[in-house]
Amino acid sequence: MDKDRKEALQVAKELTAKFIETRTVSPSNFAEVFPSVYRVVCAAISVDADQDKAGK
Repeated sequence: MDKDRKEALQVAKELTAKFIETRTVSPSNFAEVFPSVYRVVCAAISVDADQDKAGK
């Protein structure tokens, strides 16, 4: 697993845990919510990396 994906996994775990703590998401919905959060985090990281490469 590359560094960006590993970082995205950690961020997605922390965000999902925070959603559970704030009762935005229930623990029983974890399997539904986590993949979506992970995809959004991965997309944000890849967009940021693309902008860094472009020099923006």
